[in-house]
Amino acid sequence: MSIDRHTLALVSIIGSSLDVLGALYLAYDLLGGEHGPLRTLTRGITYGMLIGVGYGLALGPVFGLACAVPHGLTLAWEFSRASRGGPKPGFWYDTAMSAIRAAGFGLGTAYLYGAAFGITFGALSAVGQAIAYRFGMRPAVDYQPVARPRITRFQILGVVNRTVGYTLTGYLSALVAHQRLEAWSVGVKAGLAIGVVTAILSTSSSAIEWSADHIPEKRLGAVGLVLILIGFALQSLQYWLVLFDVNVGA
Repeated sequence: MSIDRHTLALVSIIGSSLDVLGALYLAYDLLGGEHGPLRTLTRGITYGMLIGVGYGLALGPVFGLACAVPHGLTLAWEFSRASRGGPKPGFWYDTAMSAIRAAGFGLGTAYLYGAAFGITFGALSAVGQAIAYRFGMRPAVDYQPVARPRITRFQILGVVNRTVGYTLTGYLSALVAHQRLEAWSVGVKAGLAIGVVTAILSTSSSAIEWSADHIPEKRLGAVGLVLILIGFALQSLQYWLVLFDVNVGA
């Protein structure tokens, strides 16, 4: 029996991430509760893990990890701003949020399909997202924390827009990268993956936001403890493999 070393490294990274998330939830009350900076951090990790798992299952773990960090950070910032009733963002704010998320898409697709594909995909993604923002199509649109999953008509329109938009983005990127024969298949795969993850995120964001405001600190502590234990188990996998003489492949 053997296990790929890249898979083992990914398992350890996931374990470390769960340890961090668990520690944040355990310290939630100590570091300011729902009104402290930890609220934004825990949002970011929660959204990042949701996005990372979604994209990872569809397009591979490296793509998922590349998108999890920038998406988690920007979504946390935007939803925190919406929860505080902040002013309407301006052009440079929208451009910065779009560029940060596009960088994740660019890195992920560059790993999968090459540098030319990744640069084109990231650039088109940044421009497309910035334009969508100016038309009011942003993650925190129709912000309303409720204790159940919900999705509005405008959010559905956003899902359709991203699915079609990223299908075309994938197609054009494949053409630029001289992958003409695979262009449509790559485009459809990228568009569907991003569309499905967007739909899941849009549906669950209201419940996540409600939870951030209403879940008791003791329950958050219990969740944090469970996450730390799971993270410890995943991190210790590499040592168990050595103990039981399991080969780690290249």
